[in-house]
Amino acid sequence: MDSATYWSTMGPVFGTNTNTQRNVLLEDFTGHRCNNCPTATDTAEAIREENVGQVFVATIHASPIGTATFQEVILPDFSTDWTNADGLGIGLHFGNLPGSQFIGNPLGTINRVRFNGQLMQSEGLWRNITESLLSAPLRVNIQADVNYFPNTRGMFVHAEVDIIDPGIPNDMYTVVYLVEDTAVGSQLLSDNSLEPDYVHKNIMRDCILSGWEGLPVNSIFQVAPSKFRYDYIYELPNQYDVSNMHLLIYVRDAVTEEIYQVIKQEIL
Repeated sequence: MDSATYWSTMGPVFGTNTNTQRNVLLEDFTGHRCNNCPTATDTAEAIREENVGQVFVATIHASPIGTATFQEVILPDFSTDWTNADGLGIGLHFGNLPGSQFIGNPLGTINRVRFNGQLMQSEGLWRNITESLLSAPLRVNIQADVNYFPNTRGMFVHAEVDIIDPGIPNDMYTVVYLVEDTAVGSQLLSDNSLEPDYVHKNIMRDCILSGWEGLPVNSIFQVAPSKFRYDYIYELPNQYDVSNMHLLIYVRDAVTEEIYQVIKQEIL
């Protein structure tokens, strides 16, 4: 099926978004040569499991300078490059913010909300901050749909953003993360031993059809007074098993970096 036929027959028509729940994105900045990182990853996974459907995790292999010692590929033990250009760009951006305390791994953001003036938070604070944000007011709503064609590995991704709070003063952007559920590879553990078969989880692999900044929430994508629609065509790279992938779609504030809403969208 070509794209013209798809749009005329299978493109979704979104109805009213009835969601009233504010979701949370926990971004875990990590590295395979970081011996403190597995504990942080376990904490992130536990928080996600305690709040299924409302908390989502993206594990980003990046440092404040992009690729640093913890992310390096060093043969033979650390042969997998877990980084990607968009994840490294996010790390660099956060590392270069004025007064940033993003000085290494592991650190994380929770909806990129600032606490004590900082976006980056230590693992010991993640749970309390997450719990404080779960009851925050809903300011933006998102709904999405995906159609995947296995013969071409192509997928059509559709997202509708609904601005609930018209008082948000800053520009906003819509971002789509491609996330790998699990992958096996080497990891340095807390006792400095090497685990060659460590299960890495929720690995952020790419930003679909945009840089890490996303696509603007503006008149180009506007379909109604408070609604904005985004349609993406993306070919899933051959190295990924589609049954082991999902998308995270979120809206970010271009000034404060706060994430106003995030949803998980399965591909299959």
